[in-house]
Amino acid sequence: QVQLVESGRGLVQAGGSLRLSCEASESVFSINAMAWYRQAPGRQRELVATINSGGTTNYADSVKGRFTISGDIAENTVYLQMNSLKPEDTGVYLCNLQSFWRDYWGQGTQVTVSS
Repeated sequence: QVQLVESGRGLVQAGGSLRLSCEASESVFSINAMAWYRQAPGRQRELVATINSGGTTNYADSVKGRFTISGDIAENTVYLQMNSLKPEDTGVYLCNLQSFWRDYWGQGTQVTVSS
């Protein structure tokens, strides 16, 4: 079974930075895109950023200019560089891989931003 392994969880002060990583445990083919979502307590899961097989990126308005998604789709890896973090960025960040056949999800990594 393919697993998405996330790393980079942490507790930082507002204004700080964190870098999240995600890697598939085995090769996945026909990938359309990889993405990061986040879920805060009491809120719906939110799409944070995506990168497709052509390298095109998209961001939620709330993180534009602060977060950068990057990665090597062919190597099944994706990163999320988060700068100028705000308390409202707190949540569980989940890695998502969208292949032609199905979606895969990581278990999530906790990011906590203190004010």
